[in-house]
Amino acid sequence: MVEKKNRFPARLHVLLARESPMALIIRRGPAKAVCTIRWDRSRDTFRIGQWLNGRIYERRCDLSPDGKHFIYFAMNGRWASPTGGSWTAISRTPYLKAVGLWGKSDCWNGGGLFTSNTTFWLNGSTPYPNGGHKLLEKPRDKLFEDKKFSWHTNYGGECPGVYYIRLQRDDWKMARSRTFEGPNRITIFEKPVKGGWILRKRAFEGHGSGKEDQGRGVYHDEHELEHIEDGHLFEVPGAEWADMDGKRLVWVSEGCLYSGSVGVKGVKNVELLRDFNTMEFQRITAPY
Repeated sequence: MVEKKNRFPARLHVLLARESPMALIIRRGPAKAVCTIRWDRSRDTFRIGQWLNGRIYERRCDLSPDGKHFIYFAMNGRWASPTGGSWTAISRTPYLKAVGLWGKSDCWNGGGLFTSNTTFWLNGSTPYPNGGHKLLEKPRDKLFEDKKFSWHTNYGGECPGVYYIRLQRDDWKMARSRTFEGPNRITIFEKPVKGGWILRKRAFEGHGSGKEDQGRGVYHDEHELEHIEDGHLFEVPGAEWADMDGKRLVWVSEGCLYSGSVGVKGVKNVELLRDFNTMEFQRITAPY
């Protein structure tokens, strides 16, 4: 009898546009398949973008403030291809087809951030092929590289190098930086919530050793709420990603997207917005 392999739920990561109700969900699963989904937060409607046979490093991605463009870092391991097997691209949300493309050839740095609706920062300025980018397709849509952007701290050449900057830009305060707890290095981010609460994100760098860590990546997050006055702690149920969307709390857990409100006893009025677990790979052509 052949033993069945563990089937893990879909892994979701969400990018919220800062100046519009748009968001992009990056859905991974199985391990070598990923797709993008547009989420209109004003109506809680969803539209699939495209699938990729490969890996998108969600913590090195960003949405433009208006939500119209997506910058991402991806890898398919085709090292002899023009991209060198990994690349940074800019696309029109929610699709993956590039309107700007840079070959990378390794998995260091890559991706970037939008500094405005029309300007972006590429992560990794070392000249190609020594760790930098090779321009393959000049950006369209009146998008321009912001070569003056810099951040006061360097968080290394992997996911924190973009992710930790993005979090702080989006009003998360770094409360504790990169301390070790067992096999993991943890950075704590906090965001104030109305009603005297703090939403806390524990960003992990590394694997734990228990069964609860199976199916999670080297980089993963956990979330909790703490009341400022009385110190009461409430875990956001199984949240792998969480943030505030206006007055409501939104989070993902076990391949599902939820919303709720924060009350005296923690999270209440929980609503399942969408279960993404049953999605399967399909070929979709971008309409541009």
